[in-house]
Amino acid sequence: MNKIVDKLSIVTDGSVNTLSKIGYGAYLAVFEHELSLDSLKALVKVKRFEDTSSTKLELQTVLWALSDIQVLKNQVTVYTDSRNIMNLQKRRARLEKNNFYSKNNRRLNNYELYQDFYRITDHLNCKFVKVRGHQASIQKDDIDRLFTLVDRASRNALRTDNNLKV
Repeated sequence: MNKIVDKLSIVTDGSVNTLSKIGYGAYLAVFEHELSLDSLKALVKVKRFEDTSSTKLELQTVLWALSDIQVLKNQVTVYTDSRNIMNLQKRRARLEKNNFYSKNNRRLNNYELYQDFYRITDHLNCKFVKVRGHQASIQKDDIDRLFTLVDRASRNALRTDNNLKV
């Protein structure tokens, strides 16, 4: 018998090489926090993104994770250390009112990704939670430990990318 689960947690992070503009996003989607870190490590998904920046990569990774999961009426909690992601809901009315143009009448760099973000999150029961990230082990809770798994996966993928070796 399948277990019906009503809450999904997604932990996201990314790591980018600013010179090459290549980055790796990583996410972990879990229904249960009782699994061991070793078993969860194998469930982290990693994807390479090109022509990106740290802000863009965080957004690309969240969009990829939300598009990748198959959730209908479940509540999704996304954990991220991205200030940009956390502020997008507050900025929505102003961004849409200005048609994603800045005060200087320039189209915002990531406007298409912002539009995708609003479109996708409108169809999901999403909640976003800020993770401090990159803190001492003694201060970490369960979510922080999951974030560390995802952070390490993205950083290791970037480090081992043979195309970035000089």
